[in-house]
Amino acid sequence: MHARMLLARIAQQQRRPATSPTYKLVSSSLVHTHQSKLTDCPFGQSVCHYSSKSSEKKTEAAIEKPKISVEDAAKAKGIEILAKPREMTADSFRTGAIAIKCGMTAGWDKWGARVPFTVLWFDHNVVTQVKVEGKDCTTALQIGCGLKKAKQLTKPEFGHFMKQGVPLKRKLTEFPVTEDALLPVGTPIDVRHFVPGQYVDIAGITIGKGFQGGMKRWGFSGGPASHGASLSHRSLGSTGGRQDPGKVFKGKKMPGRMGGKRQTVKCVWVYKVDPARNLIWVRGQVPGHAGNFVFVKDAFQRRPDISITPFPTFFPDPDEDITLVEPLVAQIGDVDPFLADD
Repeated sequence: MHARMLLARIAQQQRRPATSPTYKLVSSSLVHTHQSKLTDCPFGQSVCHYSSKSSEKKTEAAIEKPKISVEDAAKAKGIEILAKPREMTADSFRTGAIAIKCGMTAGWDKWGARVPFTVLWFDHNVVTQVKVEGKDCTTALQIGCGLKKAKQLTKPEFGHFMKQGVPLKRKLTEFPVTEDALLPVGTPIDVRHFVPGQYVDIAGITIGKGFQGGMKRWGFSGGPASHGASLSHRSLGSTGGRQDPGKVFKGKKMPGRMGGKRQTVKCVWVYKVDPARNLIWVRGQVPGHAGNFVFVKDAFQRRPDISITPFPTFFPDPDEDITLVEPLVAQIGDVDPFLADD
């Protein structure tokens, strides 16, 4: 039986045409085909790189596919990217900005109540890239902050800035925007992009606390302080039971490393904007150490007033003296905080 199967396989192979795979040079590399012949590499050595016909077609298609510029892609979608004021709608989303946390201070309202503030510095925010067709089919703006030397950048980073024609930046991030809020590359984002009295969302990296117990990390109450408690005053307590459920659920709050993660503080109130020093004061705390980067954008839950918000951003007068511009301050303390609510 096995001999018959072997003879049938030999006869089948003899009926096939005797063709041997050969190679040809495509884009300075030898690619496997069934119709061409072996060609020596012009560099003196015939180094053969195996590839199938399908991969060859994909390579040729990628080479022949023209690169579409941002302007052409925006024009095909009917999007106009101009640095000029426009009318803001309820569905419009502006770009955010990158700030540096300077520290905290405090002020007093007209009732004498102490109000804590965090000071943020806007260090040369500029649009460094426009993305019309992203991976998730969204439009976005890449914002750069700060200044950096060329020797402190990698070659891909340096090439990116040279290609866009913008100064070298310390920090880059993207903000999703609507099509009517797109800005051309090189547009500066002034500190007056935000107005006093509006609400913003601020994201940053929290201060690392190291390995902490359940009481500090999650706010557990701990065990009894006395009356028979031994070595369990700050313990976690029960975690999984016995037969039911008989295991520790995933995500159980336990001791571990605390802090050092990205966190967003929502609906932070903007108190003051100082254009002369590129500073803004916001009420309350902001994640991170002093000197860390934070990302500021319009609050999602409490949308800005479209009647006073500059859209898509604030365009300063080219002839104005920025050192003479007075700070813009919002009024605080409309309600007496010392009176109890009825």
